[in-house]
Amino acid sequence: MDIATAIGLLAGFGVITWSIVMGGSVMLFVHVPSMLITVGGMLCATCIHFSMGQVLKIFGIIKKTLFYRMPDEQQLIQKMVNYSAINRRDGTLALQQQLAGAGDQFLAMALQMLIDGQSEDNIGKHLSMEIQCLQERHGDGKKMLEFMGNAAPAFGMVGTLIGLIQMLANMSSPDQIGAGMAVALITTFYGAFLANLVFIPLAGKLGIRSKQEMMLREMIVQGTLNICRGENPTTVRENMQAFISAKHREELKPTI
Repeated sequence: MDIATAIGLLAGFGVITWSIVMGGSVMLFVHVPSMLITVGGMLCATCIHFSMGQVLKIFGIIKKTLFYRMPDEQQLIQKMVNYSAINRRDGTLALQQQLAGAGDQFLAMALQMLIDGQSEDNIGKHLSMEIQCLQERHGDGKKMLEFMGNAAPAFGMVGTLIGLIQMLANMSSPDQIGAGMAVALITTFYGAFLANLVFIPLAGKLGIRSKQEMMLREMIVQGTLNICRGENPTTVRENMQAFISAKHREELKPTI
């Protein structure tokens, strides 16, 4: 689980709730019709903008943002260094025994292509296509969260306008203006709250995760192609460590 995301969400909800409690009653901010307008309108607009298949994946997208554990870069490099040593010592078919411990579907696929004896060109093209497709899927998820982040405040404003119209239509005394305005503005609060604490930050986190995952997969492609060419473990390590900063590089050797 991503600790920063969890802390941010829980602390954000906690700080806002605490501020409400300190300023008055929490029940002033509980208004079911306003929730229906803001959340319902946002979801309906999302269904119109995206396909139903994309909308149904939103929970998986949020789950990936919160709970996906990114592989460690140095551990990945160590694995590829080991695979290179095995390939040079025992041959490519010996990598078959390493498939179960790959720990990553993309890495396992790259290993299987090496074991199957596919050419360097075919391996590079296929793995690059996989990366491109993954990037497009992540891009769709990010666009959906960003759209929801834009739609929530918009429907919050719609709810506020509805509340103002109803208030003005039924107002028989100036004393009712304060209470009517308070109810009308709740939807704007809901929209701004959901957009700026939930959807827009999650879209940004998904974008960061996507870039990190793309880099790790590019590292796997680089290491796989090096192994396919029969490069030694030192060359594999140096080529893969070019993706990370100098202060995070380690002197890795085969551990087989």
